[in-house]
Amino acid sequence: MKNSRPNVLLITTDEHHWKCMGYNNPRIHTPNLDRLAEQGMIFDRAYCPNPTCSPTRASLITGLYPSQHGCYSLGTKLSEEVPTVGEAFQARGYRTSLYGKAHFQPLRSTEEFPSVETPDHFGDRDFWDKWEGDFYGFDTFELTRNHTAEAWVGPHYRFWLEDKGFTNWRDWFIPGAGTYDLKKQEGGVWPIPEEAHYNTWLVERVNQKLQTHREEDESFFLWASFPDPHTPYCVPEPWASMYTPEDVLREWVEPGEHELNPPAHQLTQQPGADFSSYRQTGQAIHGYVNHTYSQTEDFTRKIATYYGMVSFTDHAVGQILDQLDTLGLADNTLVVFTTDHGHFLGKHGLGTKGAFHYEDVLKIPFIARIPGGPQGRRTDALISLVDLPRTFLSSCGLPVPRGMGGEDFTPLFRGDVESCRDHVLVENRHEPDTVFLNTYINARYKLTVYYEQEYGELWDLESDPDELHNRWADPDYAEIKQELLLKLCHAQMGKEPVPMPRVFGA
Repeated sequence: MKNSRPNVLLITTDEHHWKCMGYNNPRIHTPNLDRLAEQGMIFDRAYCPNPTCSPTRASLITGLYPSQHGCYSLGTKLSEEVPTVGEAFQARGYRTSLYGKAHFQPLRSTEEFPSVETPDHFGDRDFWDKWEGDFYGFDTFELTRNHTAEAWVGPHYRFWLEDKGFTNWRDWFIPGAGTYDLKKQEGGVWPIPEEAHYNTWLVERVNQKLQTHREEDESFFLWASFPDPHTPYCVPEPWASMYTPEDVLREWVEPGEHELNPPAHQLTQQPGADFSSYRQTGQAIHGYVNHTYSQTEDFTRKIATYYGMVSFTDHAVGQILDQLDTLGLADNTLVVFTTDHGHFLGKHGLGTKGAFHYEDVLKIPFIARIPGGPQGRRTDALISLVDLPRTFLSSCGLPVPRGMGGEDFTPLFRGDVESCRDHVLVENRHEPDTVFLNTYINARYKLTVYYEQEYGELWDLESDPDELHNRWADPDYAEIKQELLLKLCHAQMGKEPVPMPRVFGA
């Protein structure tokens, strides 16, 4: 290739617990991600800026926190006016593309906040054929919104199914798009053939795009966004039978562990608990339900399926990494693997996700492989997904737009420094006032503050890594609490980007 400019390949999953990586849990098989880790660096203290999809995904392309870019909760939209990392790459002649899940916009459209990620457009091939311009800085984009058998099939994945001759594709998806009865599913087996699964679609499209970049000698920023291992739990064979409940590393609730926690934590363990007082907008609140199902044998079986979904995705990731090698692109491409948020897996008596800021849902798997960088290294350096846009541009030697937040982790990726930040912030405004919390995390402590509430959380991650003893009201931690509250204030102030330098006295 004549073009020597660095490339960036971002690979993500959805709702992926940090323990569900082979290098962290030998019960689960992820040989391709383990290979990537051996060739690069594992970040054991990586965090999402919000433990739900849309806000974090918007941060991934803007370098801003949800309170800054405006997509602050599920069901909200990232404005097309907010600058993105893709646009910055485009301005320097890079080709940009996104394949898989976007979720920058909600499933419902309004006159004031129109959304194209709605079921109205999923089967409208004419709408997408006539699309003009890019999509949030991606000049090529092919999307789907469903997780496994959900009804939100499409748009581009649906068109691919039809073009491939899978005329019976509706047999594999629930009503709204198809005729599949998910309740009759047994053992986590999804009857869709592997060759019709969206993992196959995504790999095919990504690898074809990489081939084009190689042939056209193009510099690229490419995001491969896998929908798994998000609920509902089902996967085609042989992955569905790959694990049994006996293989699962179970996580349980400890007796009395929520006694000193905020009220919502306690309600999750009470059958029939009423969360209506939190429902401010009338929309569903993720996680604000009874979670006692997470302690059942049926849930353990579902997590065995979840493991299978992880291993199937790992298999797909391996095909993309192989294509990079085959095309001779690996030596000139920064590869980052991560996810948008975690999963509780039953720990603390919780099921999937929600506004409970435990490490299980905030801390995420993260691998970075940079050409010429360290290999087989693990680090406890704190990193946030909000840092990725700035880091991607800097790693390619490109200027970072003023107004873009985050830290530049290129020196750490290259092994030149040991850390780039001393804290991370996590925002969560799932409802405007009633489910509104901010978390500050440093090397040892985690502090969570709730809007207009006297209760909160303080975890000593060194002495209590399982987060079983909330020290918020502990007099022995009173001085530490005050120190952390001040640090949280400083961190909120420090995250503000500077849109231009001060050029004169007045």
